[in-house]
Amino acid sequence: MALRCDLIIRNATVFDGTGAPRFKADIGAKGDRIVAVGDLGAASAEREVMATDKALAPGFIDAHTHDDRAVLCGPSCMLCKMSQGVTTVVVGNCGISLSPVRMKTRPVPPLDLVGDTEDYVFDSFASYADRLARDPSPVNTYALIGHMSLRVEAMAGDTQRAATDKEAAHMQARLRAALAEGASGFSTGLYYPPNMMAPTAEVIAVAEALREAGGIYVSHMRDEADDVLQSIEETLRIGRAVNVPVVISHHKCAMPENYGRSVETLPMIEAAAAHQRVDFDVYPYHAGSTVLMPDRLRKDVPVQITWSVPHPELAGRMLSDIAKTWGVEERAAAEQLTPAGAIYFQMEEADVRRIMAHRLSMIGSDGLPHDAYPHPRLWGTFPRVLGHYARDLGLFSLETAVHKMTGRSASVFGMVDRGVIRPGAFADLVLFDPATVRDTATFDAPTNVADGIEETWVNGQSAYVHGAGATAARAGRLVSRAGAETSSRAAT
Repeated sequence: MALRCDLIIRNATVFDGTGAPRFKADIGAKGDRIVAVGDLGAASAEREVMATDKALAPGFIDAHTHDDRAVLCGPSCMLCKMSQGVTTVVVGNCGISLSPVRMKTRPVPPLDLVGDTEDYVFDSFASYADRLARDPSPVNTYALIGHMSLRVEAMAGDTQRAATDKEAAHMQARLRAALAEGASGFSTGLYYPPNMMAPTAEVIAVAEALREAGGIYVSHMRDEADDVLQSIEETLRIGRAVNVPVVISHHKCAMPENYGRSVETLPMIEAAAAHQRVDFDVYPYHAGSTVLMPDRLRKDVPVQITWSVPHPELAGRMLSDIAKTWGVEERAAAEQLTPAGAIYFQMEEADVRRIMAHRLSMIGSDGLPHDAYPHPRLWGTFPRVLGHYARDLGLFSLETAVHKMTGRSASVFGMVDRGVIRPGAFADLVLFDPATVRDTATFDAPTNVADGIEETWVNGQSAYVHGAGATAARAGRLVSRAGAETSSRAAT
């Protein structure tokens, strides 16, 4: 009896997510799973897509997002990701998560990057997971629990000190409960004021909850500039102390005096990977974005405003121009703009390329979906890697690029049956044109939709079609860590 599928994509050039050479094949899916890969000439389907001259890859996994609230807001909120071919997002990064904490007042920066008081309503991860189950996202969600969120609750907002043993125990208990309810790991943002007073011992005490649960530790490190080596060592030490895998968030060497230091940081991480599991994500831009911090401004680091509560009309303007218009110093202008967000042009392109090309890297956008004038990485990260860095610059092969966005990330985070094209895997898929795929989002026009991404499927359902936008499908699910398929040392 001939195979009958719901979807067959015919004559595709398949990048299977493992890094193996591309090959021509038909792909058949039934329900939420891939059921066949090969010559499916005798098979039929409810819908057939001719993919001649097009590439088919596993849906991209955004290894670093702040989509905690965006995944709750429907297809329009996630168009920025689905139009790039992203089918799974890792939320709760940098110590910031919407759960498990209720806020009675406006969240302190940077917790306000993902929501306001009315958004912090989930007093347990179970309630957040229940919301995702009742009102599904169009993409899959993999969740981390943020240390800053735990600290604000446990310490009643008094975060400018180390936690007491009792407070650390409370945070550990909250993390343990969240892991039992479907969260997959623990993140810190030790660079930021609500987290920076936490000593290493406090982080280890809270992270102990990861040990039995098999969770993962992800960190926006204490310093990505002068003390980047010491921060890497602290991150590695925390992972060793509780015997869990480590992910260094958006690895970079920040500030002009540290340009080029990736020649120091990468060998250090590489050496550590021989003894413990450590990986890192990276975004393909020389500028970062976070909250505006007036006390951390520098004359040699240009700043662009992404949002401002008191002056929303100034989103998109350079801070230097605003200061000149107002006739004040940049710090004074920044103080008048806050609460606000900003883009910091603080990295060197050579470091970005060196870090991205390293075997332990995976791709994460670190996009901020609620910024009024966001960093272009929110809309452009994945097509930029495929088009600009892989095809145009030849930094690595297209096979390697896809691997860093799919199979590698799935392995690091322990996402079973995702990130690969093979029978039995979930039908998270993206069809793109390797000759034309490119990012069009820029710092001047940050929300332009990428070229060359033809269609995105999540768990077998069409979620995005180029030229038509997001579909009404909400096929996304909560994805939980279930033990990485290969070690970070083996993954390339």
